[in-house]
Amino acid sequence: LQGRDVQVTHGLAETLQQLKTESNEFLTVVKLFLDSLVSHYVLDNGRLVVAHAGMRQEYQGRGSRRVREFALYGETTGETDEFGLPVRYDWASEYRGKAMVVYGHTPVPIPEWLNNTINIDTGCVFGGSLSALRYPEREVVSVQALSAYCEPARPFLLSDKDMDGLSSQQSADRQLNIEDVTGKLLIPTRLLGNITIREENSMAALEVMSRFAVDPRWLIYLPPTMSPPHTSQREGLLEHPDEAFEYYRKNGIKTVICEEKHMGSRAVIVLCRSAETARTSFGITTGEQGVCYTRTGRRFFDDRDIENELLDHLNNAMRSSGLWEELDTDWICLDCELMPWSLKGQELIKSQFAAVGAAACSSLHTAVSLLEQACSVSEDSRSVLDIYKGKLEMAEQFIESYGRYCWPIATLDDIKLAPFHIMATANSTHLDRDHLWHMNTLARLSMADGRPIIQTAYRQVDLDNEQSCAEGVLWWEQLTASGSEGMVVKPLNFISSGSHGVVQPAIKCRGREYLRIIYGAEYTTAENLVRLRKRNVAGKRLLAMREFALGVEALERTVGREPLRRIHECVFGVLALESEPIDPRL
Repeated sequence: LQGRDVQVTHGLAETLQQLKTESNEFLTVVKLFLDSLVSHYVLDNGRLVVAHAGMRQEYQGRGSRRVREFALYGETTGETDEFGLPVRYDWASEYRGKAMVVYGHTPVPIPEWLNNTINIDTGCVFGGSLSALRYPEREVVSVQALSAYCEPARPFLLSDKDMDGLSSQQSADRQLNIEDVTGKLLIPTRLLGNITIREENSMAALEVMSRFAVDPRWLIYLPPTMSPPHTSQREGLLEHPDEAFEYYRKNGIKTVICEEKHMGSRAVIVLCRSAETARTSFGITTGEQGVCYTRTGRRFFDDRDIENELLDHLNNAMRSSGLWEELDTDWICLDCELMPWSLKGQELIKSQFAAVGAAACSSLHTAVSLLEQACSVSEDSRSVLDIYKGKLEMAEQFIESYGRYCWPIATLDDIKLAPFHIMATANSTHLDRDHLWHMNTLARLSMADGRPIIQTAYRQVDLDNEQSCAEGVLWWEQLTASGSEGMVVKPLNFISSGSHGVVQPAIKCRGREYLRIIYGAEYTTAENLVRLRKRNVAGKRLLAMREFALGVEALERTVGREPLRRIHECVFGVLALESEPIDPRL
């Protein structure tokens, strides 16, 4: 219309032919109208971008000839394919922008999300469908074309043999970019804002992820660490429930749930209803129906047969209890404890705890025997004998402390699985549910299938009621006296806020004898307790909160069907924070 030398293709000839019959006044109006059109729309305060052929992040909101051409035609490599059409550069596969981009131009069989972009040109004119996107619901509505009004130059409707069963996003997620998880990271979270991951921590996490972790497509969540209460001043104790109760009371929390703390190994289970669900939801094409991994992302079981048997039991329990239907899901992520401790910590127990216990008892038995002989001659050694008898007693208590959490494993019947959180399902994170809902819902799995799934005992405590608090303390005393590790105190609501923001999601309160494993056989002596009471839990609490926020963020991004790299940066962040210089005994 402006007299420029352009290629008259792709329907332009028909348009020009129609305009030849129009008046000059009409042509002027058309030219002014076309000149006034913007290349792309930026809507909802920058959250949504709409362009004919797409829009790179760096072009959004700008106006130039290059931006306009990209919006109209996309980006080509300069080559042509076997159909004589330009080969287009797949800009969406590398898109990292925050804004959602809705575009078309190149027809696709079905609209698919790829890195927060979606092509909704589904080739209606070629016999495909007419598609629209509901925003912000992210719902696609399509209406099938009545017929093919024009034959495409390039076939775009895929046949069964062309399809591998994976979405565009799943195909792109097969390969993660190392640049997304190296260097200093700044990860935005809903609960705590931006969380900084230092470069040296990133490198430590990269080593674990690249060498030992399960398939990253399963890694949608890593659980946070847990802080103990402020140190107790009670005689012979480092930890007591009263300090945990007081922490929550000061933060305005009225009700807490006290759950028995199982002494095993933390485990995350992602379970799909079928192998087909694993393919459609996670892009897993190996036939697996799920995975069980540790809190550092490593596969929990070396024996895949035991893992599969455990997952089968869990799947049967989900089916028998009706939870697949009730939760309206075909996959579930559970936070659990797997017992015995020796199942995963066998080498640690042998090399550290058992070796120390055996050496201590052997040498102390000899020392006590010699001192008893000395005392038979003279009472001058009686005080020294009493000291060494005390040391021997503490060494034996040390062996008894870790020994009660160890037993041989031959079959699945020797394993106990205690799930205590439903972290996410296909359409929800369930973080808006209180802990009573989690406990009561998960109890149905045990009732439906029995071993290896067990229930977690719990008590509800009213922090404004002295009697209720006393009963909570008494329960802890009974648990620890019977050999339990202790209990975990949690606010009733999964995510709770106090006067200073989000409060600790959980505080572990461990028993006197269990802490012998952590601090050593003789930690209960007066001089050692004086020293240990100087411990500072502030760093541990900050670490727990940061990891908790990242875990929540990862789950919310998973349920929001964000790209794996976005989920993985949160999971990676949790693992990176584990290399922070925090006392591991806390």
